[in-house]
Amino acid sequence: MSGKHYKGPEVSCCIKYFIFGFNVIFWFLGIAFLGIGLWAWNEKGVLSNISSITDLGGFDPVWLFLVVGGVMFILGFAGCIGALRENTFLLKFFSVFLGIIFFLELTAGVLAFVFKDWIKDQLYFFINNNIRAYRDDIDLQNLIDFTQEYWQCCGAFGADDWNLNIYFNCTDSNASRERCGVPFSCCTKDPAEDVINTQCGYDARQKPEVDQQIVIYTKGCVPQFEKWLQDNLTIVAGIFIGIALLQIFGICLAQNLLFQSQKSIFEHPPEVCSISVGEQGARLTFQLVFVKLKHTEKAGTYSSSSVGIGTLHACTSDVEEDEAEEAAGWRTKGK
Repeated sequence: MSGKHYKGPEVSCCIKYFIFGFNVIFWFLGIAFLGIGLWAWNEKGVLSNISSITDLGGFDPVWLFLVVGGVMFILGFAGCIGALRENTFLLKFFSVFLGIIFFLELTAGVLAFVFKDWIKDQLYFFINNNIRAYRDDIDLQNLIDFTQEYWQCCGAFGADDWNLNIYFNCTDSNASRERCGVPFSCCTKDPAEDVINTQCGYDARQKPEVDQQIVIYTKGCVPQFEKWLQDNLTIVAGIFIGIALLQIFGICLAQNLLFQSQKSIFEHPPEVCSISVGEQGARLTFQLVFVKLKHTEKAGTYSSSSVGIGTLHACTSDVEEDEAEEAAGWRTKGK
């Protein structure tokens, strides 16, 4: 079909497919995290007994995978489909959701800096609460062991915090073999040992404090975490700034694509088409207004004063030819 075609504002393919590709990765990572979390719960029998979720006194690390995976899945889906289909609702949702996460992170950072003592007290309470539930959940146990080994610490503020656990407390009524001891993750490591001695913490707290320092870590995890944070402040700050910049960059790209999509929807002027009428050879013109709304074309008002079904010669719209012919034929038949 010959004729001039109006070219409206185009959506940037670079922005569109960059957002799409970036969010596809997030989408699949979110699915992977959710899958790991659900698999872990299935192995522990939680899925067969949902009420057991609230039975654990401490923190279940599986929640980390489920929450992070859920957020990544939702963001990845909205950004991926929103960019690919140029869906304004999903693009707005993606921008707002990402903005809320950024605001919450910023608020948490400011509150942590202003209320440092309160954060320390909450961390102390959190660790001690999980010490009580140390033997209740294997994932929690592995998390505590990893923390104590990595930061070379024992308990929240010292090894005596393990008195909170029914298996490690020093009371006379405790018949456990681990009485007055600590988990193996509190033990100082001998580089020459290839096999971990899981009984190294037995009776460790019955020894004098000087002897304890040889066998186990005596510093608490809260002070060790503060020291680690001070020593690695530049790296930690750089990671948080990098995450924040990525979020701001994602919001800006999504808003840019949203603006381009909305602009391409509404900036389409009326078109004038010409048709010739069947056997009479007469030529006439009529006005046909088309409004493009995303992926649908709707015919507006037009007029004609001849008989017969016209054949479209030229139209400045990119509307399909058969739709214009159908509209023209219907009107001329009505006359």
